[in-house]
Amino acid sequence: MLLGGLGWLARDMTPQTGERSGNPSLLELLEEMRQPPASPEPGRRRAPGPPPHPSWQSPLRSSCAITDPSQGKKLHQLVGQVETSPVQVRIHPTNYGERFSLDAYGNPVDPTPQLVVLHETVYGIGSAINTFTTPHPRDEDQVSYHSLIGENGAIVQVLDPAKRAFGAGNSAFNGRWVKTNAKVGGSVNNFALHISLETPLDGEDSDPSHSGYSAVQYDALAAQLASWMRRYGIPAANITTHRAVDLGGERADPRSFNWQALQQRLQNLGLLCRR
Repeated sequence: MLLGGLGWLARDMTPQTGERSGNPSLLELLEEMRQPPASPEPGRRRAPGPPPHPSWQSPLRSSCAITDPSQGKKLHQLVGQVETSPVQVRIHPTNYGERFSLDAYGNPVDPTPQLVVLHETVYGIGSAINTFTTPHPRDEDQVSYHSLIGENGAIVQVLDPAKRAFGAGNSAFNGRWVKTNAKVGGSVNNFALHISLETPLDGEDSDPSHSGYSAVQYDALAAQLASWMRRYGIPAANITTHRAVDLGGERADPRSFNWQALQQRLQNLGLLCRR
């Protein structure tokens, strides 16, 4: 085998005369091996997609009917308050990150918010704020949302929408996620906004349901959603839940959510009219 190999080397290293063979010489092959591999073009590297997961079917219906003009007027005023005089809390930098314009494989990704994920706090809003303002050096402890809504309807903005909240770990929305670390699963965080409703006292457990959220919470939720939907062009169909995007099947929030209550408010704000 060694002699045969040496003979092959000798043949390919011998200058050829006359018409050249279609096969490259060993010298040419060695020259090719010495060249650094060409970098793939941006956007050409294959990034793994999420595993199969049920697609989101929005409970929100398209409607142009204004069923309660007085409610619509009140909600429009609330939207103005959200946008001009928000209540803000500064959370610790370990609990959020920057939005990425490239994924872990070098592919360009759009970091513009395109999705809203609804959550609940399980414990009181004060407990959530305390968690967000506490340093968490370990990745597994880091968590945040962009806004919180108290039982009394107070809206607390805890993170600039331009930043990436750590609201949903292993997650995807309609076959889409972004992997920002090739060693772990992807998530929707890079293109999502996260908002959490304060859970009522009877929901501070792992039961599948509780007494539900207050009317003023739904008012505040509709106002915050209206602000984001107009600012970023987010369609109502892209308002989803943590339960729906979670790939591990472990999340159930927000429990006991009343989609009809949100439907009515967004409808009276004119945000569900698609002609």
